[in-house]
Amino acid sequence: MAEEQIQKAQEMAQVAIDKINNKDFTVYFFTLDTKGNPTAGIANIYEHVKVLNEIGYKACILHEKNDYQGVASWLGTKYAELPHKSIENKDLNISPSDFIVIPEVFSNVMAQTAKFPCKRIVLCQSYDYILELINIGMSWAFYGIEDVITTSPKISAYVKSLFPNMRTWEIPVSIPDYFQNKSDKPKKPIIAIHTRDQKDTLKIIKTFYLQNPIYKWISFKDMRGMPREAFADTLSECCLSVWVDDISSFGTFPLESIRCNVPVIGKIPNMIPEWMELVDGDKVDVKNNGVWANNILHMPNLIAEFVKLWLEDNVPEEIHNGMEETKTLYTEADQKVKIEEIYGHFFRTRIAEIEAKLENIAVKINNQEQKNN
Repeated sequence: MAEEQIQKAQEMAQVAIDKINNKDFTVYFFTLDTKGNPTAGIANIYEHVKVLNEIGYKACILHEKNDYQGVASWLGTKYAELPHKSIENKDLNISPSDFIVIPEVFSNVMAQTAKFPCKRIVLCQSYDYILELINIGMSWAFYGIEDVITTSPKISAYVKSLFPNMRTWEIPVSIPDYFQNKSDKPKKPIIAIHTRDQKDTLKIIKTFYLQNPIYKWISFKDMRGMPREAFADTLSECCLSVWVDDISSFGTFPLESIRCNVPVIGKIPNMIPEWMELVDGDKVDVKNNGVWANNILHMPNLIAEFVKLWLEDNVPEEIHNGMEETKTLYTEADQKVKIEEIYGHFFRTRIAEIEAKLENIAVKINNQEQKNN
């Protein structure tokens, strides 16, 4: 009897291993329905799915409801046509060879999938969302999760400060190639502004005009909710961008601006991203790849000072130099290499995990057989 059970387990394990070796498995990315509202985090998830499919794997967006609105309106058809699967259809067939990637905020999904036979991985893009739904005293390890993909070493360090036993892997966000300086013509007197809270957008604009009536001919463009390629086109025409996002973990908008050769005035977020941070021995400062403020109240004055310098064609050279250096970071090609490297590691080690589980099953069956005898 024990031999038959072990043989059956071996056969099932071999099927899973063969599927992994033959790329005949699926990586499911659980994804929130933003109802058509653009978010950098969702765009990054779709980028992972797109790249994995391009390099020969089967990756799929997993969403909760059949009426999932998708991303066609803001990411385009190339992303909207990627494979999608609805949980509501109740036809999800998860096998030991499959993988589920779960965003950090969905600790409830981690709990609900704890008994699934597949490998589960957390994708942590926002440190601020980690503890939002998780119960006090709980850890991702309690849900049987061991691996976390982050977008930076800083987020990895924060994850480890909360969950010391987690293995962390970094795959940085990429800035699409269509973010670029698209014209040799002078920039327009338009300031692109992007804030997490729209109230901050209105406060900055109103304060700027009240304090600087001579610049009433300068326009502001709220970049919220635009399709991403149109977003890039509009951004590339602006003379300046303004950014406020205290809980940002990466800072996509400033990087998009810099790629479009648009200087940035931003409020330093709580977690200073690597591309902004300047470390010199024990001293930590911010780089000159933008104008960085500690207080949102200072930003209208900084905007006015920059507009004056821009009109005089006297923007400091160190800002231009810092921007040129930053432009080379976070390319699509670099991200593709990291996606192939990190997910490839998961796929290879999954085979060893299945083999180890098979050995444990064999030991348990033999032990139970000996007890029965």
